[in-house]
Amino acid sequence: MMLDVSSFSPIMFAIGPFVIRWYAIAYILGFVLGWKYCVELIKNSKKRPDAKDLDDLITWLVLGVILGGRLGYTLFYNASFYLTNPIEILKVWEGGMSFHGGVIGVIVATYIFTKKNNIKFLRVTDLICVAAPIGLFFGRVANFINNELWGKQTNGNWGVIFRDGEYLPRHPSQLYEAFLEGCILFIILALIYRKKSSSPGFASGMFLILYGIFRIIVELFREPDVQIGYLLEFITMGQVLSIPMIAVGIFLIIKKK
Repeated sequence: MMLDVSSFSPIMFAIGPFVIRWYAIAYILGFVLGWKYCVELIKNSKKRPDAKDLDDLITWLVLGVILGGRLGYTLFYNASFYLTNPIEILKVWEGGMSFHGGVIGVIVATYIFTKKNNIKFLRVTDLICVAAPIGLFFGRVANFINNELWGKQTNGNWGVIFRDGEYLPRHPSQLYEAFLEGCILFIILALIYRKKSSSPGFASGMFLILYGIFRIIVELFREPDVQIGYLLEFITMGQVLSIPMIAVGIFLIIKKK
């Protein structure tokens, strides 16, 4: 019953030198569908920003995600390699993005944007957070297709054979994340955002807390990054970076209460 995805290619299709990768499609779908979802939320809510503000914001978010994600991966996961090979930092198409770095990039970009346009920062972050699970879902599915970030060995019938995974059945940890960080988180945040009594910043705080918890749980089933391994022999870098996320989320909710 095991699924063999070792033959899956990270390239969706190629025409001569022109190559379209699944990961690029995941980013595009995440941004486009997330943007459309936010527009619909704004239409049916008195919460701001309005639609024209959102059109201007999307460019800032794209830059924040890409720059923050790439620099985060460089610093958090492979600093020694990129310090000796700085030109490699620019090769984003070869992979290597950090979600936690992307979050920092989005926060910085959103802060600058809201200050320039005199919009309430937490109103905007709430809107971004309720749409973020859409991008997370497609991103994790792309990780699965790309045969990357796979899980630990399992004896369960749901084990998956990945390329470079020593042909051993492994947890499809990418799909675990797609379900928790994509589907479940999306539903919870949608309910929170639609609740009229929720104050600005509450959805943002819940996003940080729930993502951090879900990520820590899934990391228990996922192989640690080869170049880092376990920190202190039992914890992964993803879990370490998720702890301050949870702390900031708790702070936001307590402050709002």
